[in-house]
Amino acid sequence: EVQLQASGGGVVQPGGSLRLSCVASGFRYSSFAMSWLRQAPGKGLERVADIMNDDRTDYADSVKGRFTISRDNAKNALYLQMNSLQPEDTAVYRCAKRGMRGTVVSGRKYDYLGQGTLVTVSS
Repeated sequence: EVQLQASGGGVVQPGGSLRLSCVASGFRYSSFAMSWLRQAPGKGLERVADIMNDDRTDYADSVKGRFTISRDNAKNALYLQMNSLQPEDTAVYRCAKRGMRGTVVSGRKYDYLGQGTLVTVSS
């Protein structure tokens, strides 16, 4: 059974930083591209960042230069370092496994999504 468990969310002031973590299990983690998605209140899923199995990364324009995605294959872990956070970054952040079928976000398919962790940016 595939499981994706995200953690690290919380309340932070504008300009602050947070580091999200996701632990994966139930599949050969190192072989798959992984992503962070987010869903703001009342909005649909939005792609945040991707990391391939060869460590190439790609970011949504809205977070480029502020967020950094990384992975540790030895720990089956995925990370998202978020700096210079703004109120518009407020959302539930979910880690997701890229697949050949499943939920489509920005043209990419995700066959498993974790429950997510809430990030609130507010003064």
